[in-house]
Amino acid sequence: MGRRCKRLGDSEKIMKEGIHPDYKDATITCACGATYETHSTRGDFQVEVCAACHPFYTGTQKLIDTQGRVERFRNKYAKKA
Repeated sequence: MGRRCKRLGDSEKIMKEGIHPDYKDATITCACGATYETHSTRGDFQVEVCAACHPFYTGTQKLIDTQGRVERFRNKYAKKA
């Protein structure tokens, strides 16, 4: 049988003192200029790609054909009439 957790009241502390890192406000800045407000143990930092400029999320993703592999795959598995 599994253990049950005791419900914590308002007067009880949830986290132990002195073992958790500081969790402070942070600003994440992307190379495209977008900024996001969040919380982090690292503080402020910069990223190269975010959801505002990533090709997958913006719909500008392109299929790169290396040495005709995509075309060979399509020809090989295409339904023949």
